[in-house]
Amino acid sequence: MSDYVIRSGDRAAFLAGLRKLIDFLTANPAVVVPRRASIAVLVDASDSAARREGVASVAAPLGVPTEDLGRGYFDACREFGPIAYVVVAIPPGERQ
Repeated sequence: MSDYVIRSGDRAAFLAGLRKLIDFLTANPAVVVPRRASIAVLVDASDSAARREGVASVAAPLGVPTEDLGRGYFDACREFGPIAYVVVAIPPGERQ
């Protein structure tokens, strides 16, 4: 068992929601879109090594490296045009 928890959701529902958003925006060209957008997956872990491991487990299938941001923060990001898919681990004391 891993020492981290990835806050993941219902994959099918998430993908269906993205498709609904695309359909809505396509059908309603008057609705503005953001210049950039991010989708984030959060990793919970009490220690730095587990946070890094959790981020790495998501980064690997994305084909991107895990970045050590310092002070116990880790992330990985893959961009799809102006949309970023990000995985991030934040130290427990910094979470609100």
